[in-house]
Amino acid sequence: MSRDRVDLGFGDQLDDLDLSEFKPRQAPAPRPPSEDTSRAAAEAGFRSREPKVAKNPSDGAGGAASQRRRRTGRNVQFNLKVRQETMDAYCALADRMGWGLGEALEKAVELLEERFGQVD
Repeated sequence: MSRDRVDLGFGDQLDDLDLSEFKPRQAPAPRPPSEDTSRAAAEAGFRSREPKVAKNPSDGAGGAASQRRRRTGRNVQFNLKVRQETMDAYCALADRMGWGLGEALEKAVELLEERFGQVD
């Protein structure tokens, strides 16, 4: 039980199609070394979008060296506007303790509950 195909309007053109001239693609030329492309890009004025790796990952800057990506089961977004010095201190503390930012927030909430009592 087959369905009739819709006429796409090609008619007999496909019957006379000669594919004998088609050849497989040639292998692409090998890529130049990345140092050469980086140097050429710098000379042309292009700037890299790659993150800069901090020399000291515990500097509190929250840069690429302190990647905090790991599976934690946390899946709720929490955004705050804070002063820069507050964010810097928070990230530095999390880095010094080896915690992710979500884990640092959980620890802070635990300490606040201990000091001021749990919210019901």
